[in-house]
Amino acid sequence: MEITNTTRDGINLRGWTLRDRDGNRYRVWDNGSDTATLRDDRGRTVDTESWGRRR
Repeated sequence: MEITNTTRDGINLRGWTLRDRDGNRYRVWDNGSDTATLRDDRGRTVDTESWGRRR
């Protein structure tokens, strides 16, 4: 998974979180299958990425 800023402006990520389906933050995810969710500082989902087969 790669997060890319596609704008020309810098983005302040203070308060944002990146979690997997199990609620882990900034940890090594299951390489077989998982879902990562990026949320902004207000808790709104910005993007998700899934890989592998779901449990």
